[in-house]
Amino acid sequence: MFTDLLDLKIEYTVSGEGDIPVLLLHGWGASFDTFNGIINALSDRCKLYALNFPGCGQSEVMSTAWSLENYAELVLAFINKFGLENAIVMGHSHGGRVAMYMTAKKIITPEKLVLFDAAGLIPKKSAKQKLRAKSFKIIKSFSKILGKAGEPLLEKARRHYGSADYLAAPPVLRQTLVSLVNVDIREMLPSISCPTLLIWGENDTATPLRDAKVIESLIPDAGLCVLKGAGHFAFIERPYDTAAILRSFIK
Repeated sequence: MFTDLLDLKIEYTVSGEGDIPVLLLHGWGASFDTFNGIINALSDRCKLYALNFPGCGQSEVMSTAWSLENYAELVLAFINKFGLENAIVMGHSHGGRVAMYMTAKKIITPEKLVLFDAAGLIPKKSAKQKLRAKSFKIIKSFSKILGKAGEPLLEKARRHYGSADYLAAPPVLRQTLVSLVNVDIREMLPSISCPTLLIWGENDTATPLRDAKVIESLIPDAGLCVLKGAGHFAFIERPYDTAAILRSFIK
């Protein structure tokens, strides 16, 4: 199904026979299909809504780079359209970042918040990472001096230094990703007042477990469940444990 939000054609889905509204926000470069296991597990007691962010699934790509505020504006428009003001909000990775930001800024007031391996904290860079970042900046500056002749050099540097998510994205989403990963929302987190559940993979390397512990310590009413041996998509790797934890939390 599709709806028009912020002048974009946005793909969404609605599932479940229950009366508890749930809004699902997927991670960067993924789609709401990653939540199929959760939708199946909760459909008897919840009505679950999910949208695909611009450029994901079949949602239209935005024409200019977005900030975190733009994503919040999109989600708010979706919430208002479907009457989800008091829904339980669940977000994975980037979706968790959006959910935390919106809740902390009082843009939304969810009944409860669930964060799956959420992004939103800027990690401390190792010496190797700092060197790579500095090297890329030098090459970028040099390529600008060369003008059009420097474009192949810059693209080669992007392929060498860029992350998999960055390289897989079209230019407008690359610019968006750079904007997002340079925003740290930790100072906002104490403003989140609703009950918050963190479900995290023990071996997550994208948003490490240490991030979860920081988030848990800053949100007043938060609890952390660690899924042993799981990674960044812990809720998919450990579907039965995730379903049991969620059903208990929702109850």
